[in-house]
Amino acid sequence: MANRNQRIALFKHIKQYAKTKNIYLDFINGHSDHVHALISLSCDQNIAQIAKLLKGESSNWANKNNIFGTDDFEWADSYYAVSVSCSQVEAVRNYIKNQETHHQKNTFEQECDAFISQFGFASRLGEPLA
Repeated sequence: MANRNQRIALFKHIKQYAKTKNIYLDFINGHSDHVHALISLSCDQNIAQIAKLLKGESSNWANKNNIFGTDDFEWADSYYAVSVSCSQVEAVRNYIKNQETHHQKNTFEQECDAFISQFGFASRLGEPLA
């Protein structure tokens, strides 16, 4: 993704689109190469369905409206999702809100690898960490 104003336009659109699909998107923000979204799923929704809807429609919208100065914007095929306890929702909102500050110190990949290692999640390749 390009500059901050372009990202904000995309995030606003995603939030509006989510509302039309009855997706409760609590908070969204990102940095140059990734997006974080805090979403509450209803009983008839699943992560794969939500990711497909939001990624597919938003890339079509961005290309149709030439948001990034090109017509070939697309999301990566993969995504990463974790659940959040109610007691941590505000901390997650603050983390998402402060993406630019977070990534002055570490890249998204460095931060993601540290998170995966700290909590013992599977690696990006789907293999358990040693």
